[in-house]
Amino acid sequence: MTIPDLGFMMENGASCLPNTPEEEKRIVDELARKSEANVKEGNLFYAVSNGWYSSWKRYVEQGAGEHLYDEQDSVSHNLDIFSSKIIARPGPIDNSDIVVSESEGNDLQLHRTLLEDLDYVLVSQEVWEKLFDWYKGGPALPRKMISQGDLIKNLMVEVYPLCLKIIDSRDNSQTVIRLSKKASVQELYEKVCRIRGIEQQKARIWDYFNMEKNSLLVVSNQTLEQLNLQMDQEILLEVQTDANFSSQFSMDSTGNELALVPLEPSRSSITIAGGPSLSNGHSMDYKSFNLHQGSALSSSTSTDTDDKYYAYNPMKKVDRGGLAGLQNLGNTCFMNSSLQCLVHTPPLVEYFLQDYSDEINTDNPLGMRGELALAFGELLRKLWSSGRTTIAPRAFKGKLSRFAPQFSGYNQHDSQELLAFLLDGLHEDLNRVKNKPYIETKDSDGRPDDEVAIECWKNHRARNDSLIVDVCQGQYKSTLVCPVCSKVSITFDPFMYLSLPLPSTVTRPMTVTVLYGDGRGLPRPYTVTMIKDQCCKNLIEALATACCLRSDETLLLAEVYEHRIYRYLDNLSEPLSSIKNDDRIVAYRCALDPLKGQRKLFGTPLVAYLGEDQIRGVDVDRAVSRILSPLKRVVKLHSTKENGLVSEAIAEPSNNHFLRPTENIELGETSIGELSFQLFLADERGMTCKPIEKSSSLSSGKLVKIFVDWTDQENEVYDASYLMDLPEVYKNVFTAKKTRQEAISLFTCLEAFLKEEPLGPDDMWYCPKCKEHRQATKKLDLWMLPEVLVFHLKRFSYSRYSKNKLDTLVTFPIHNLNLSQYVKSKDGKAHLYELYAISNHYGGLGGGHYTAYAKLIDENRWYHFDDSHVSPVNETDIKTSAAYVLFYRRVKSGQNTGEAESSGTHMES
Repeated sequence: MTIPDLGFMMENGASCLPNTPEEEKRIVDELARKSEANVKEGNLFYAVSNGWYSSWKRYVEQGAGEHLYDEQDSVSHNLDIFSSKIIARPGPIDNSDIVVSESEGNDLQLHRTLLEDLDYVLVSQEVWEKLFDWYKGGPALPRKMISQGDLIKNLMVEVYPLCLKIIDSRDNSQTVIRLSKKASVQELYEKVCRIRGIEQQKARIWDYFNMEKNSLLVVSNQTLEQLNLQMDQEILLEVQTDANFSSQFSMDSTGNELALVPLEPSRSSITIAGGPSLSNGHSMDYKSFNLHQGSALSSSTSTDTDDKYYAYNPMKKVDRGGLAGLQNLGNTCFMNSSLQCLVHTPPLVEYFLQDYSDEINTDNPLGMRGELALAFGELLRKLWSSGRTTIAPRAFKGKLSRFAPQFSGYNQHDSQELLAFLLDGLHEDLNRVKNKPYIETKDSDGRPDDEVAIECWKNHRARNDSLIVDVCQGQYKSTLVCPVCSKVSITFDPFMYLSLPLPSTVTRPMTVTVLYGDGRGLPRPYTVTMIKDQCCKNLIEALATACCLRSDETLLLAEVYEHRIYRYLDNLSEPLSSIKNDDRIVAYRCALDPLKGQRKLFGTPLVAYLGEDQIRGVDVDRAVSRILSPLKRVVKLHSTKENGLVSEAIAEPSNNHFLRPTENIELGETSIGELSFQLFLADERGMTCKPIEKSSSLSSGKLVKIFVDWTDQENEVYDASYLMDLPEVYKNVFTAKKTRQEAISLFTCLEAFLKEEPLGPDDMWYCPKCKEHRQATKKLDLWMLPEVLVFHLKRFSYSRYSKNKLDTLVTFPIHNLNLSQYVKSKDGKAHLYELYAISNHYGGLGGGHYTAYAKLIDENRWYHFDDSHVSPVNETDIKTSAAYVLFYRRVKSGQNTGEAESSGTHMES
């Protein structure tokens, strides 16, 4: 099909571009590939409104295989007429919807709540320049690519530069400046002095976080990120006003002028994790630390309050300790929630309040030179020694950005993902194994489970031995069975937390057998989990992902009954509720027809009745002319006749628009030469189509589907607006209330986690007996449980097609969670647990808010930790649909806090 080129035309019809839509796409794709091959720090990228960019994408991708067969006609023995629509070229680039209106000059800022790929996209400098050359508009929003991380380098675009508020000590005036977090202190001085119109040698700038002098910023090449400066924080400018330079600047408590160096820590007996004291706050060697400037243990970069005291000698919890809040540093509630749960974990509190210096592993290549453990330990000590004083975890966030750049910046992140990183990072930093031995894994080979489990745990402990392993790691049994040869493989693996699915009445697993239409493979069943109220279109999308469907293939759903195709599920909007659990559904994997792959549908399908025994191409062309005749912009009647009067088709007011012959108006008929329209004959499901010629012979007595190639010529003759935007039967102007989801128990989630299920297509298992990758079935069983047991409730789901959060209420025991029946090892232990902390998530995807509930064991009382705000909460109020991560500790022998709750009783606490 030929699509008229609107890329050549302006609104006035003048030629302006040398490119068709396809050519524009080809040029941009090539520029994008070149830029991706040359990605490096310092490259410029440009933010573009996704609203405009999506319009451009639709324009350049028209005719590239988008299929919109969402409506199927239920009328048989009729003719369907469809059309293809031309997508107009978008106007100038418009970024106004993503830019803060108060932005001044060239310092344009994006709204803080934007999400990449949803609100904006990032394009390379080369792509931006080409788009701007073609479309103009704007404004331009350049952003620089920076390198994040210390041990692991990540390249990312700094969409939101660091925003700092300058407070001029002379008049307390405020000025906002923005610059990269990778900018040096030298660059900061230059920009501040240029804005304020002062000489650099007369200026001093202080880190004024929380409106307190924390440290003097020394002119150097250190970056603002290394100094832990935060988004929207204050910095204080002091300026010399007379010849006596010294007297104009702040003095310390002794009256001495403050030197041009960062504030030193107190000269009291300060120790590293309970080790030897630092001298004069400078770097020193301790065992194998080899401290360097900028590390967690170096005073030269200790620029905020978190770093003024590195660690203490063994200390005791102060009265009312553990009730300090954590300041939100800009979308860091996810971090605060996880930290509060960890710092209220009794074994961790006991450990980090003691001298743990001997256990810090600075040589582990998988660790962070001990810096993460030191930063966490220091923060825990502060939270347990500061009473109710709020702590700003700037130093800890700085370490997090260095070692886990995925958590850098000021976007919202997942508290569970951070928890997983912290537990693993603390383990490696505290790993007592300095040289990990190589151990070859052995297959179970029919040996007793006890023997294999002990062997696997021994091998694991030979390489991993830390507080985290002691307290937080358990072991589960994994059983894989080959679907072809029935080979059984059993392994015993460690775990640090259990990620539990949330089975609910609003979701359902569906198994569909996919068959190849070209004989490329064997039939294979795929199980996908669907939302209950979704439709066949969603099922096809999920199956396409599961079976790795190619872009040139499609899936055709059908129901098989008594070894026959009972029906085709070709109505993509048909609800999945029409498919019963005992139905047999297949999906035929077919290649797309090239002609169909170039079409887009628009308008309303039209129906005509043809009564001839033999239908020729010219008959179809005549019917199309008749049925479209009311839409003619200008009607011209011809008096010439051929073979007598020609019947005209006039639509009667009926649902099917049946056409009846009349003889009161004569219309021209194409009997010689080419057809009036370019027509295509499609099969019943629109899967294939072929051109219709004048002499083509079509079978009568059945439904015939015809595509009409709708070009500029048809647009000039016919007004297709009458076929657009059919009214809905009933449109509710009120927003429908969200259906309340049924509550499920923690035991139900655990049983869903432990049930047998086939591996996904991306997790194929190599069968040692078949010597091939197989989609084996997998069964998990709990074998050994740790002292601290963490449950992650999988509320968030992501796929190529959708993102979703489940707000299902999960009921969970608070006291005496009994898991004995789920543990397969025969150790005779009672596996009873008590809840002590919860990480909560409120709101939806891409945002929301995290808080934490934690229990002070000594007080036997629960508290709510909402960033800096801490308040008591009743135990009966901590069960909510916001519960995201649950923290349990083992009930010690002889301790009983209530009736045991198990899956058999599902009692509420």
